[in-house]
Formats: sequence, structure tokens, C-alpha cells
Amino acid sequence: MAAEMGAKRFEKRKRVAWGITGSGDRLQETVEVMKEVKGRYGDDVDLGVYLSKSGEQVIKYYKLAYELENTFDRVWVEINSNSPFLAGLLQLGKFEFLLIAPATSNTVAKISMGISDSLLSNAAIMALKAFIPVYILPSDYKEGVTTTKLPDGRDLKLRIRKEDVEHVDKLAKMEDVFILEKPEDILQAFNKHFALETKVREVPISEDIYESVRILAEKAGMTPDEMILQILKEKLGKS
Repeated sequence: MAAEMGAKRFEKRKRVAWGITGSGDRLQETVEVMKEVKGRYGDDVDLGVYLSKSGEQVIKYYKLAYELENTFDRVWVEINSNSPFLAGLLQLGKFEFLLIAPATSNTVAKISMGISDSLLSNAAIMALKAFIPVYILPSDYKEGVTTTKLPDGRDLKLRIRKEDVEHVDKLAKMEDVFILEKPEDILQAFNKHFALETKVREVPISEDIYESVRILAEKAGMTPDEMILQILKEKLGKS
């Protein structure tokens, strides 16, 4: 019965929005990391993919469209800044956080300057207004020269301009914006938000205890899983 009760917990998965812009730099590596995230947190996280118009083109160029559609929960493509209704859902608190990876210098500049005329720049700005964390993996992280891979395997050398890095630096100073240096850093974001929930899922709870938690949660205006997580976080904070 305890195992059965454990299976009933966390039936409603938390939602994360992953935005992909028109940058091919480290795109394949980012997809691989997100597949690892899906494997690790798929039971706890509903992961939706949102492609900018250019992002859709680049995904097809790198022959990743089929992989995305068959690996992740849903894939949407930008129609305009408010369609799909990502910005509105973020403002309503329907997502745990927004991840934009990789993010072109164009998208980074728009977010840093408050220009919300595209799906992902609008989503980021609206998320921040609603106190929703935004994680960004910029294609132009550090001034200098970088080499990226084309779909055919050839190297492409690119200059990262100081003007583009300045927008990244501006974003890094904004509240609730977290700049990621490399695709592997994405895992840390998911660990931060969901590692405890995954551990709690594995803890067996008897039917009597679960019912007691449910009653307390109802009085506090919370769900049972939110109450369990709060109790555990308080315990961990005191230890």
C-alpha cells in the first residue's frame, strides 16, 4: 500500500519551457543534455519545446526535428510574439522556469533592452515580470573567437563581438536571470529545482501518514506533495 500511495504522489508534473532560437552553435550538445534531463526528470517535469521561427529553420538544417518531436512532450513553433501563448502562461505561473538554449545574440539583446517583439524575448520579459526564473545559454558568451560545427562536420570560425557580450553582462545583472556558460550547466538548473522532488518520490509513505498530510495541506491551501516538499525543505534547512 505504501508503494501504491507513493505512486499517487506528484501525479501533476511541474512544467518547464525550453526555447530554442536560431543559433546552431552548441545546438547538438544542448539537445543531448536535454535528452539526459528528460531521462532523469521525465517523471517530474513536463518539458515543452518552443522554437522561434529561425529556431525551426536551424533545427531542420541540423536534422534534429525528428529527434525533438519524438523525445520531448510537445514542440511548438513561433507564429508571433503571443502565439503560442507562452508569455501569458508564464505570467500566470504555469511554468517552474523558462530556459532559452541556445540563445542568439539577437534574442539576448532584445531581452536585455526590453524588446518583446518575438515569441522568446516576449516570454522572457513576461516571465521576469511574474518572478519566474529565466535561464539563458547565450551563443556569444565571451569576447574573442570561437569555432562551431556545421551540420556537415566542417568547422566555422566566428568572432564574438564585445557589443554582444555587453548584452550578456547586462542580463547577468538582472534579477531572476541566470546565465549558463555551457550546455552541461543546464543540468544544474534542473537539479536545483527538481532533485528534491525526485528523491521524495522514492520515499514510501503509508496511507495513514499520507492522509494526515493531505488534511494539513488542505487547511494550508496546498497540495499534499507541496506540503511534503515544504516539510522536507524545512528539515534540510535546519540540519
